[in-house]
Amino acid sequence: MRVTRLRRYPVKAMAGEALEVAEVDHRGLVGDRWYAVVDDDGRFASGKAGRRFRRRDEVLAHAAATTTDGVRVSGPGGAWAVGDPALDAALSEEMGARVRVLPEAGAPHQDAAAVSLVGTATLDWCREHLGVDGEVRRLRANLLVETEEPFVEEGWEDTEVEVGGVVLHLLGRTVRCRMVDAAQDGLTEQPGLLTALGRERDACLGVYAEVRTPGTIRVGDPVRPRRRSR
Repeated sequence: MRVTRLRRYPVKAMAGEALEVAEVDHRGLVGDRWYAVVDDDGRFASGKAGRRFRRRDEVLAHAAATTTDGVRVSGPGGAWAVGDPALDAALSEEMGARVRVLPEAGAPHQDAAAVSLVGTATLDWCREHLGVDGEVRRLRANLLVETEEPFVEEGWEDTEVEVGGVVLHLLGRTVRCRMVDAAQDGLTEQPGLLTALGRERDACLGVYAEVRTPGTIRVGDPVRPRRRSR
């Protein structure tokens, strides 16, 4: 098993970027979800609603990329560097509320864990059995791992997995939301995926992990589950 794709999302809920190499600290991929679009109530713009989130589908029409000068956001109205007041003004106008792109401070921007991953065989199963595109970008996972057996990654719960120079502790399955159906990150809307996952997989796809040993992950690195150290 090897890493076939690495993805990072500099601004939560916006389209992300493909990487060949990523530095990983205890928080996750360095720079992943470091920024979020935050309203005056402290809630994050997202494609879903919840205690920490406010559904603002406009955020999905934007992309964020890391440059040598920092993170840059592009969208229907143009492109701006994070920190430019014009970016906050453009997003506020689109969303009909005052919002700002802010770095993480206190409340974590990540949903439930530092890192998320899914296997290629799992996505192949989705294509075959659910009739969907099985595109990893719909899941917003950090790591796509080449696997031969669908859902094998779910069996790694409470197991340590060595990925390149990083050791991950697998926490459990990832519960999905309407984001998997939404148009995002260059993908068109795909209605019905969440319903099918609810029927077939308890609405779960992929797994979450925490970082035990920071380091570097590269595309092509081997993925080795191992007995958890005590």
